[in-house]
Amino acid sequence: MVSGGENALKLRRQLGSAGPTVFPISLGCMGMSGMYGASDDNESIATIHAALDAGVNLLDTGDFYGMGHNEMLIGRALKDRRDKALLSVKFGALRGPDGSFLGFDGRPPAVKNFLGYSLKRLGLDHIDIYRPARLDPNTPIEETVGAVSELVKAGYVRYIGLSEVGAETVRRAHAVHPICDLQIEYALISRAPEQTIFPALQELGVGVTAYGVLSRGLLSGSKPGGKGDFRAFLPRFKNENLQQNQRLADTLKSMASGRGVSAAQLAIAWVLAKGESIVPVVGARKRTQLEDSLRALTIQLSPDDIATLENAIPATAVAGSRYDEHQMRMLDSERN
Repeated sequence: MVSGGENALKLRRQLGSAGPTVFPISLGCMGMSGMYGASDDNESIATIHAALDAGVNLLDTGDFYGMGHNEMLIGRALKDRRDKALLSVKFGALRGPDGSFLGFDGRPPAVKNFLGYSLKRLGLDHIDIYRPARLDPNTPIEETVGAVSELVKAGYVRYIGLSEVGAETVRRAHAVHPICDLQIEYALISRAPEQTIFPALQELGVGVTAYGVLSRGLLSGSKPGGKGDFRAFLPRFKNENLQQNQRLADTLKSMASGRGVSAAQLAIAWVLAKGESIVPVVGARKRTQLEDSLRALTIQLSPDDIATLENAIPATAVAGSRYDEHQMRMLDSERN
């Protein structure tokens, strides 16, 4: 595993011109709260500790992951290690007692309410990066970001981020308060942000935290395996789509094997090589997964290597959308 200390400091990236410096890989904690099936709290906490010991300093969560479970889990993990971690928290998704998603609320009073509960669950006095998980179609982004800006002034939040919004929304938000980063899905087979979103971010000095870098395990050969694994409902994991996408995963595996690395490592290395302002969010639930992912930092890809990968695994060849039809309609990032 990549060691911490001075080596980790040398590797750090600036998360946008207005954000903190972070380790080049972030730990995504969503899967530790059942989204990919059963998880183990003790192993999850051990994985968070291992990540911090390796120098990873950005943890990503959402107040709706596991109905608050994820925040409480992270609170336990950081009880005596708060100084080692920066926390990125998404807010706004509304959920029913059966776990269903009921919409999104980005109204200013709701923003402050969400933060109050998050701080309590996490056992913290501030959150480092606070971001709406989606764009509220009924609330101007200026009002949502304005409310978070007030929380920054009050000392409860350090930086403001966004998630899954398009270039125009980023511009409007950035005019209210500096945005440190946009969290968006980005992978070898999910390259749409390159068209209009990434150029706008570069112009504004906004960084990227890229999630889904393994396409929820599709690129590493992982498949939906148990009750509660939401991937079973995603188009890319269904029937003929899965068969087509498995061929892309097999191509990546073969190319990775030729370099003596894993498919996951090569997929993460590709994202790392696409820009110094991009920080992959790796959803490791176990220490073994974390260790495998961190080895991607040892892989150096030349421009020719990148072109070879992109030609062998064209994003246009992927079968199925990254979310179902209903969720895709809700994504502001897909309208740009």
